[in-house]
Amino acid sequence: MFVTGATGYIGQRLARALLARGHHVGALVRPSSVGRLPDGVAPIVGDALDSTTFASAVSPSDTLVHLVGTPHPSPSKAAEFQRVDLASARASVEAARRAGVAHFVYVSVAHPAPVMQAYIEARSAGERAIADAGLTATIVRPWYVLGPGHRWPLLLTPIYVVARLVPSMRGGAERLGLVTLQQMVDTLVTAVENPPPDGQIRIVEVPEIRSSY
Repeated sequence: MFVTGATGYIGQRLARALLARGHHVGALVRPSSVGRLPDGVAPIVGDALDSTTFASAVSPSDTLVHLVGTPHPSPSKAAEFQRVDLASARASVEAARRAGVAHFVYVSVAHPAPVMQAYIEARSAGERAIADAGLTATIVRPWYVLGPGHRWPLLLTPIYVVARLVPSMRGGAERLGLVTLQQMVDTLVTAVENPPPDGQIRIVEVPEIRSSY
């Protein structure tokens, strides 16, 4: 198991969950962040934006889970989405392609949506890179992940309730619904342990995340 972004919001919790289920977890990490990895995770020091610094550590039997991204995405961070989110996704895809990994798991974003177009563009380009590389993959598309320090969208709950009652708005409300951090971790564990058939890409949308499909 090879994870990028294992020191982050979702990554630390996912790494612990995978370890608890008996998986060996190796994590790409910068030298200064090794101490932030959960106990039991094997550090792989490298640069998430440069596949040549970590490609040799990826093996054909691996599932590569890519979680690197810009913290607290907002419309003001469009340049970072290209520089970090998309560049790191392309680097991980290239490392996975070279190794011929068994499975690639990517956290993208729900779309289409009326806001966050730069973020959606970067994450969608990451999806295209996966398809172009011919990888067996699971693409998970949350909209907003509720958890510690990430709870303000709960204020929007009444709007979601109303939108689900209006037939023309129901589909968007479901696709762009809120999911919890635990639901994301459970979904990613399920993805790791249940890869799609060879050469296929599975898309997991918000309704499936809520049930860990």
